[in-house]
Amino acid sequence: MLRRTTSLLAVAAAIISLLASSGSRAEEKAADKPYSIVDGKVDKGTYNGYRRYTDSCLRCHGPDGMGSSYAPNLTESLKNMSYEDFTNVVINGRQNLAAGQEKVMPAFGMVEDVAMYIDDIYAYLKARSDGVVGRGRPERQ
Repeated sequence: MLRRTTSLLAVAAAIISLLASSGSRAEEKAADKPYSIVDGKVDKGTYNGYRRYTDSCLRCHGPDGMGSSYAPNLTESLKNMSYEDFTNVVINGRQNLAAGQEKVMPAFGMVEDVAMYIDDIYAYLKARSDGVVGRGRPERQ
């Protein structure tokens, strides 16, 4: 029980830190690319984002962020979505009740493998959205 409480406290601390710095971090992300690609190989964070995406997001959003019958194509979504909006949806979830269909993005704020690595997941998906990382496992620098 103590281990679980400690883990939850670590996630809560990471979320508070993320929310406290989201304004400045969003400005940094807008000015700079959140990924680095050299000779077709991605940086450690972007590669980790691929791994975390594959583990936690692929089931709904499909391979490589390309979408599925019940979750949107994230490579298209991130063309118009800010870093701040992305983190807000991932951490807090979203519910869309349009045209009689209920679509729900669950909150991942208490999922350590997502909340603590949200920057890496964003970097991977942004690289996919920008068209600089292709489908499949990227090569790591």
